[in-house]
Amino acid sequence: MKDIIKRLTETYGPSGSESRIREQIKKEIRGLADQVSTDVLGNLIAVKKGKGSRVMVAAHMDEIGFIVTHIDKNGFLRFSNIGGIYPYNIIAQRVVFENGTIGTINEERSEKPADPRRLDRMYIDIGVKDHKEASAMVSVGDVAGFHRACEFLGNRVIAKSMDDRIGCAIMIEVMKQLKKTPNQIYFVFTTQEEVGLRGATTAAFGVAPDLGIAVDITGAFDTPEEKPKLPSVLGKGTAIKIKDAGMLAHPGVKKLLVDTARAGRIPYQFDILEGGTTDGSVITKTRSGIPTGVLSVPTRYAHSASEMVDMADVKATVDLLVKLLSSNIKTKGF
Repeated sequence: MKDIIKRLTETYGPSGSESRIREQIKKEIRGLADQVSTDVLGNLIAVKKGKGSRVMVAAHMDEIGFIVTHIDKNGFLRFSNIGGIYPYNIIAQRVVFENGTIGTINEERSEKPADPRRLDRMYIDIGVKDHKEASAMVSVGDVAGFHRACEFLGNRVIAKSMDDRIGCAIMIEVMKQLKKTPNQIYFVFTTQEEVGLRGATTAAFGVAPDLGIAVDITGAFDTPEEKPKLPSVLGKGTAIKIKDAGMLAHPGVKKLLVDTARAGRIPYQFDILEGGTTDGSVITKTRSGIPTGVLSVPTRYAHSASEMVDMADVKATVDLLVKLLSSNIKTKGF
């Protein structure tokens, strides 16, 4: 599974530019599904057929990024954000454009260093001497993502785009291990989550599942100086969502996930997040409402070029999903 994580996290794919990561995931799931299709918004939908409940399992394949808004006379690129970019996380980070052009982010010198960092004072340097040379390589509207290798640090992994390629890797591993299922499972690798949960919104409407499960990251509240007021940490197991800024997990689904984890002696913890949300928040509001839960992988340094997860939590998430999807899921009691 480590090889898959490395391939997925190192692949380019900011929101709205997911074609390359979608093709990579297609390669990874070849032969693992009864049917594979791509919808209008670019969601990749892989179906394992069964006669029981329709279950949608979703993880987003897009990552945060940067879009060029202006090229100045000296060839420096001004940019805006695609998704949640934190200014303090990006100074001196390398980025890559879809055509392979590499650059580094920096900022104008300030007379007041204590002033908050702002994106409108930052630029991407692609190593050219003027506007003409820059324009031959990059155009206004081109999109870049972080450029970083995936590294394994013992049982922990650090990479860009762990949000949410780790969820995609988990779904791929589940597809490999899930030999048979009594349910109709839709594994949906969604687009444009980072800019408004857009892919999951349309995919959930089209699939119309009886049950929704989103797989994403959450915060890991265990670093120095971190106030331990929220429950999820690295290494304690998959994090079963209770709430975040966009949803309250369906109590029936939360209980199903907890009961399944306990029955399988799978380590788990709870996920309460004060800011941010996942594809689960739009799946649950689709059509007349879909009972939905979320399995989260605790992650340090989210929305940076160096997001860290623990493989024990990854394994627990895979194990829980395999056990759940192997069972005959009854949703009427929800």
